[in-house]
Amino acid sequence: MKRYDDGPAYLGPTTFCRVPLLTTTDQLDEVRPDVAVVGAPWDDGVTYRPGARFGPRAVRTASYQGAEWHLELEVAPLDVLRVVDYGDARCLPGMAEISHSAIRERVGDVASRAIVPMVIGGDHSITWPSAAAVAAAYPPGSVGIVHFDAHADTAPDTWGNLHSHGSPMRRLIESGAIPGRNFVQVGLRGYWPPKDVFDWMRAQGMRWHLMGELRDRGVVPVIADAIAEALDGPEHIYLSVDIDVLDPGFAPGTGTPEPGGMQPVDLLRAIRQVVLRTHVVAMDLVEVSPPYDWAEVTAQNAHRCLLEAISALAVKRRDGRDTGNRTTG
Repeated sequence: MKRYDDGPAYLGPTTFCRVPLLTTTDQLDEVRPDVAVVGAPWDDGVTYRPGARFGPRAVRTASYQGAEWHLELEVAPLDVLRVVDYGDARCLPGMAEISHSAIRERVGDVASRAIVPMVIGGDHSITWPSAAAVAAAYPPGSVGIVHFDAHADTAPDTWGNLHSHGSPMRRLIESGAIPGRNFVQVGLRGYWPPKDVFDWMRAQGMRWHLMGELRDRGVVPVIADAIAEALDGPEHIYLSVDIDVLDPGFAPGTGTPEPGGMQPVDLLRAIRQVVLRTHVVAMDLVEVSPPYDWAEVTAQNAHRCLLEAISALAVKRRDGRDTGNRTTG
């Protein structure tokens, strides 16, 4: 299995870091990768600016260089781990149930084989089918979610739409896929959701760390607390990153920008901290809307979020710690 890495970044196939493209479950079984990137190009659940359906393609091609050597972690992630691109779920405009079903099936293809899915959205509604597929691959109650976002995404619905990007966490809890007490949210700020939604969240046992806490206490201690809360019961972690957790100055290309957010350096460090210290079995990165991006800054930051997680998984493999899947042969 060879990467297409002989030449500059703008040559070769449109895959994440130009890793090999697989399209069938037979190929997954033959190659037996550690990580599989999956696109979920769906954005019909947005409530403001659209365009996240173009996110998977933009994030895949955002890097100007290969992932040769992580300077701080001192690891060559794509040499240590077998990483593939498993293409996109077949999402069709206006067909929410069909598209969400396609996402769940494609992520399930990966997670059921103990391969770590790295899912690129799409709007945040894709976390409902994606995390449900991952939860189904593990014992009930053993998967928790660490969720970086400006918004809680726990609304009962949006104008009657149950597939809204403002509701995926509520759907996961109501369906029983992920218990509420196994949710930890980081970076919430702004003016939504309203008090009654927060009352519902408290009743479910959800926990969260507002942006002001990150600012006042610092990222490292807050993430340490979030990790301890996330491991209060679960053995495995699903990591969900909405790019709007970043301040709009660093992520203008998103559907619902909220001023006063995180800096990329802190988000990357937080992702690394979560992956190194917990058993992350899946991740998604959502809400990149290229039509509103400037100089690809949002897509670049999103690409690095995924690559930071992959690099941390590679460190765990290099050091002989479990990365959540089989040992490569």
